[in-house]
Amino acid sequence: MPDNQAIAFDVLPGTITAYLTAHRDRAIAAQLGLFAADATVVDEGHTHVGSSAIAAWMNRSAGAYTYTITPIAAEQSGEGDYSVTQHLAGDFPGGTVDLRFRFTLRDGLIQRLVIEP
Repeated sequence: MPDNQAIAFDVLPGTITAYLTAHRDRAIAAQLGLFAADATVVDEGHTHVGSSAIAAWMNRSAGAYTYTITPIAAEQSGEGDYSVTQHLAGDFPGGTVDLRFRFTLRDGLIQRLVIEP
């Protein structure tokens, strides 16, 4: 598959759509259940490895700001590699931002998630 091929949201793997829904709803347990035990999350320049570190990151992130999330684009860049760009609007500095959530899946679970502008 060519790099960064745009895809429809309805063809994203169920793991990713479940994560996006749980993230939007701030359902931490539901989000955490979608990650491999040795997964890695990179957000705001910090790397979180393993279930405990990812759970701590989720708990900190969930309460930091109030915001809405609107998915605006989805891409697949390879087997198990997907990106979803989401528009966030809320009470964080700047008020709006488009963030790219880059997922790497392994065995139906999120192995790596990188969140970046």
